[in-house]
Amino acid sequence: MGYHQNVFINCPFDGEYVPLFRALVFAVQFCGFVPRSALELDDGSEVRIGKIVRIIAESQFGVHDLSRTELDTASQLPRFNMPLELGLFLGAKFYGAGLHQEKAAIIFDRDRYRYQAFCSDIAGQDIRAHNGAEAALIRAVRDALATWHAERFMPGGSAI
Repeated sequence: MGYHQNVFINCPFDGEYVPLFRALVFAVQFCGFVPRSALELDDGSEVRIGKIVRIIAESQFGVHDLSRTELDTASQLPRFNMPLELGLFLGAKFYGAGLHQEKAAIIFDRDRYRYQAFCSDIAGQDIRAHNGAEAALIRAVRDALATWHAERFMPGGSAI
């Protein structure tokens, strides 16, 4: 696995998101990249945030889905793991040296402007909406990956 092939996947890992996660991993692999996430190695001796930081450091690209920020029914608090991991990725790009300054990301939410209600500091970023649809997620990931490696032929999103 090489830095220029690795794609850090920052998304929910709950049962409802599984079809989108599978579509995301499939699109990344189909386009010739290596999907990386905190799920890749089950090692109880590694602190989760340390694992995430390590994977971000080893990945030029990132796919970040902020679609799960609603309140938990039990705690009445939102889950902000995905915005935190996006912040780590952006921090690596802006404060890192060398290869880290080449980092590129695609950011998703369910709806295009919903993120402004909970994470307005990223206004100005190009946020893509997948509306919970696997096909929309695949097309957008493929289109972003095609710009990140323009020399590589990739079939269209519909073909994938």
